[in-house]
Amino acid sequence: MKKLFSIIENKYPRVSFTIQHWIWISCAFSMLLLLARIITSARFSYAFLAWNLFLAYIPFAVSTRIRSHRLRRRPKTVALIVVWILFMPNCFYILTDLFHLHMENGRPWFDLTLIFSFAWNGMLLGILSIRDMEILLRQWKGKLFSNAVICLVLWVNAFGVYIGRYLRFNSWDVIANPLSLLGDIGDMIVDPYEYRYAWAMSFCFAFFMIIVYYTVKNLSEPFKSV
Repeated sequence: MKKLFSIIENKYPRVSFTIQHWIWISCAFSMLLLLARIITSARFSYAFLAWNLFLAYIPFAVSTRIRSHRLRRRPKTVALIVVWILFMPNCFYILTDLFHLHMENGRPWFDLTLIFSFAWNGMLLGILSIRDMEILLRQWKGKLFSNAVICLVLWVNAFGVYIGRYLRFNSWDVIANPLSLLGDIGDMIVDPYEYRYAWAMSFCFAFFMIIVYYTVKNLSEPFKSV
């Protein structure tokens, strides 16, 4: 019997899904939910979720390229890191799309699943992207330095989420509309009390993302002995 199973396994090897496979499966599921929402409602109310997910994919693609090609200490690497920092907030920004959930439409359970599935994909892409950069930073300067930079990046992400959600700036506004962006940020710095709720949201959201990141990163530990 064991020989028979061995022959079957050699002829039909088991399919092993990598994290990249699960990302594509999860994103495909979200897109199917979105398509079903559009077809059944004949409206494009949540079509923006697809665009937000694409923006969240950009930093993941950038960090994957940096890590796989070992482009450190080159001008191209610097340019890619700048792009990565600018687009990273998009990964966690999708979580705030839950603000668009309306309970009176008769099917809040579906819309909740739809929005949260996109938010989960964005957060997952962000976590994996940050992990790629953390590994590179740890190899370059050690564990303490990498953890400090990652926490700083997560705080910048939280601040970026506030800027995107409430000030309505996008990642490309750094180039397209820098004066207005810097002016609003300057107002927040000059008069922090006036913008105390903005700073409170940034720090709370940053702390939340730090907890999420390090929890997910260490989540595999309890399963290593299984």
